[in-house]
Amino acid sequence: MNTLRPTHIAETALYVEDTDRASAFFVRLFGAEVLRRDERLCALRIAEEEVLLLFRRGASVQPTVLSGGTIPPHDGAGQLHVCFGIQSGDVDLWETRLKELGIDLESRVQWPGGTVSLYFRDPDHHAIELATPGLWRSLAATP
Repeated sequence: MNTLRPTHIAETALYVEDTDRASAFFVRLFGAEVLRRDERLCALRIAEEEVLLLFRRGASVQPTVLSGGTIPPHDGAGQLHVCFGIQSGDVDLWETRLKELGIDLESRVQWPGGTVSLYFRDPDHHAIELATPGLWRSLAATP
């Protein structure tokens, strides 16, 4: 039996109080390109086929009707988490960049197998992680 599998996560979402403030944070941090901005959301290109959606909290609790169909309602609250991949040799550079931008490094984790994660907060207190390659490969192999 053939198993259909997605090719990648095309987009992920964070729910924020102020989309201008949140988008400015990620544009400054990652040099992300703003793809779309309106009163409900800001879409940022993080990588070639990967988009971070910053939804204003409470702005998507009703269906969004478009000419091509309807997007179901959704929303989120609390301190959510998202992880972005970085190159293995760039950990120290990212630590320096965070410091230069005045972003407090909350934690640095050395995982089994050598993967490193850096954790910090965005303006809405979401846990943002930068991780070097192999994170889940090493974690899945650890009992």
